[in-house]
Amino acid sequence: MSSEHGPLVIKQLDYTGAERLTMNMGPQHPSAHGVFRAILTLEGETVVGVDAVIGYLHRCHEKLAETLAYVQYPSIASKTDYVAAMSSELAYVMAAERLAKIDVPKRAQYLRVLVGELQRVASHCLWLGTWCMDMGGALGGGATVFLYCIRERELVLDLFESLTGARLLYGFHQVGGVRYDMPEHWATECRSTVDLIEKRLLEYEEMLEGNAFFMMRTKGVGVISRELALDVGISGPLLRASGVNCDLRRLAPYSSYEDFEFRVPVETSGDCYARYKVRMVEFRESIKIVRQILDGLPEGPISSRPGVKAVAQVRVPKGEMYARVEGPRGEVGCYLVGDGGPRPYRMKWRGASFSNLAVLPHIIPGHSVADVVAIMGSVDPVFGEVDR
Repeated sequence: MSSEHGPLVIKQLDYTGAERLTMNMGPQHPSAHGVFRAILTLEGETVVGVDAVIGYLHRCHEKLAETLAYVQYPSIASKTDYVAAMSSELAYVMAAERLAKIDVPKRAQYLRVLVGELQRVASHCLWLGTWCMDMGGALGGGATVFLYCIRERELVLDLFESLTGARLLYGFHQVGGVRYDMPEHWATECRSTVDLIEKRLLEYEEMLEGNAFFMMRTKGVGVISRELALDVGISGPLLRASGVNCDLRRLAPYSSYEDFEFRVPVETSGDCYARYKVRMVEFRESIKIVRQILDGLPEGPISSRPGVKAVAQVRVPKGEMYARVEGPRGEVGCYLVGDGGPRPYRMKWRGASFSNLAVLPHIIPGHSVADVVAIMGSVDPVFGEVDR
């Protein structure tokens, strides 16, 4: 090839890796799933370092708990993981009940499990829809899956609204039991809802697992080894996707979980696809538990405590207690220190998202910038329980 000025020389400019670029992802980013800032160090399109910056959503939850009575705080606890409010409420009231040695009626225990498993279904619907949208939008079918998942999540929120009067933050749990019993025809509506969602799970799987873009962006991406999972202290679907069979509902049963038959899904590859597979099985296992409760819900009271007439009515003796539950993202724990009064002397949260987020600097380096959103979404953090 030549021109009027002589031969045309084409020179290829290759990236030598001599320069590094620092790029901010967040704190305002649609794929950050909240106010989270990841400072990425890049060599070309490859991430070589990650610094996580949190704290943008800090609301003094733990200090606030010292100023509120035991009967007041459960509705505030739901604002930590606001995507799965039932889990946070349950962890708090369980800690108070164990410290005060308060019994919970069997019917209330079953109702707690029922709403907890419905909450898991709703949370996983939101996770799957937003994750697919992050990875591909309309190109990879993500927009379609997002709309379908939000449709199914709305059905569960309809059930919560008819049960508690709220769709996001419920105030369903109280020390000694629960506040609301199932209204008339609610069980029938619940059964038809989970039946419908179970059928539609097959549609999700056919759309995604038959999609080359989805498989390419999840298989072998963001691998968490079994050793790394145990060293960092992650929990929930992330831990089980790395080959560790750990589920508090099975290992340390609470609220009568020992009465129900369900399978704990475990995968071994530890990548984004494994985390997807674990959660898809959890959908079905949660629905199985819901059906068992609807078939065998015992009669009886829904609380061992009388109606609350004053905030100082519930007092907890001196001592300390830690209670934990298996939330949609993993272990949610509440540590309480009582001084004999109507409010805690000290309270500390153990948020699943906070612990799980610590794995990102270990698994993102070596991947492309485009893979960061896929890995972040597979971790499924909720920053209300990260920052608290």
